[in-house]
Amino acid sequence: MKPFVNKTSLIFDLFFCVILCPLLMGLGPMRNWWSLYPVFTSIVAVYLYLCYFVIKRLRLPRLILSRSYRRLGIIAVAFVAVTYLITLYPLPDVDFVIPSMSEYQTRVRNYNMAVTTWFMFTLVLSYSLTVVFVNELYQKMIQQSIAENQRQKAELAAFKAQISPHFLFNTLNSLYSLVIGTSEKAENAFVKFTELLKYTYTTVDNELVAIAEEMSYIRNYIDLQMIRLDGHTGVEWECSVDDPDMLIPPMLFLTFVENAFKYGTSTSKDCTISISLRLAEGKLTFTTANRIMRHRKEFTSDMPVGLVNCRNRLDCLFPGKHTLTTEEVDGIFKVILKINLT
Repeated sequence: MKPFVNKTSLIFDLFFCVILCPLLMGLGPMRNWWSLYPVFTSIVAVYLYLCYFVIKRLRLPRLILSRSYRRLGIIAVAFVAVTYLITLYPLPDVDFVIPSMSEYQTRVRNYNMAVTTWFMFTLVLSYSLTVVFVNELYQKMIQQSIAENQRQKAELAAFKAQISPHFLFNTLNSLYSLVIGTSEKAENAFVKFTELLKYTYTTVDNELVAIAEEMSYIRNYIDLQMIRLDGHTGVEWECSVDDPDMLIPPMLFLTFVENAFKYGTSTSKDCTISISLRLAEGKLTFTTANRIMRHRKEFTSDMPVGLVNCRNRLDCLFPGKHTLTTEEVDGIFKVILKINLT
């Protein structure tokens, strides 16, 4: 996706820098300014190029979608103010035979140059906004295509992996009837395993689920892991959610939790896995922290791939509305995911 968008952006940039802007300055009144007012002309030329690249950098469509009207207003006022200040550049007076006509001709010249400057700024602004919106549209289309492709692959994988949901759960119920009474620990493990499977099957076709369901899924996953682990591994699970009905994509945190247990558990040394989920006013923060206890070589080779896949999914689901950072300090690996769900 990124190479395609970058190539498209480069084509627009080259067209502006090599064709559009030189033609705009060479075919209009500005072509006569170079010999008379070289400093002013250079200032205007540099300003036009800066306008284009600054507007591209600001990503205005995302500000519009996020309703950052205050920032948009500040940006608009800043551009207008800078353009107005450029038009006030002190130029030498026109030397005419009649002094009164010299003053008049100077005002006319200043007015014409100011109008020309505003006109060129408006054209550059229009082209810049068009390029930004076209690039944003391309990016959205490609992201939707990738997301749909990943969704279809996930559905196909789930379809291939499943025998038959009814057959599977009927079999599990039969096995549960055999487990009842043998061991309370075995019953709990069996129930939680069944709930994990049900959640996995029922959310395959769902684009969004309530965050309360995802919390329950993580809790069951942790409990199931703790049943098989010995006393050397401890888990700190913190959860604070102000809106349990907030919708999120299913299994959004599974990879991070799985990696924490895969690389952060030990059967001989005491260790702790920390998992935290917080949601306040639409701002979600999910963190995991664990000391790397085993599979160091596998960790360094596999983890980047898993994170790349997670980043791709997050880029498709929450473009411009999330951050995913990882850090390893003194053998402790930490993942911090922040999403703006508003």
